Amino acid sequence: MYILYGIPNCDTVKKARTWLTEQGVDYQFHDFKKQGVTAELLTDWLQTLDWQTLVNRKGTTWRKLDEAVQKGVIDNASACALMLAQPSVIKRPVLQWADGRLSVGFSAEAFASHLKS
Repeated sequence: MYILYGIPNCDTVKKARTWLTEQGVDYQFHDFKKQGVTAELLTDWLQTLDWQTLVNRKGTTWRKLDEAVQKGVIDNASACALMLAQPSVIKRPVLQWADGRLSVGFSAEAFASHLKS
């Protein structure tokens, strides 16, 4: 089963959902806003992905953070704490592929490549 993590009003998440639907991919959508994100899930992700990949430092949520908070995000533990407190700071979408691999962000080419492999 594919699981797409994100928030429904994010343009990139919308593009990913549309693409998956158009390709006939059956997936589950996990809404960070409604369903939240757990420390266990983030810990699992951080075993595969670098925290700098997961934390969206270009987004509105990051830019609204106090500079001291931003400077305090320096490793997996501090990034995990921030993502738990502010799930909207997680770069979107995160897609867990059927084989357990993870990808962050959306690119039709990358998604197609994942489906083929």
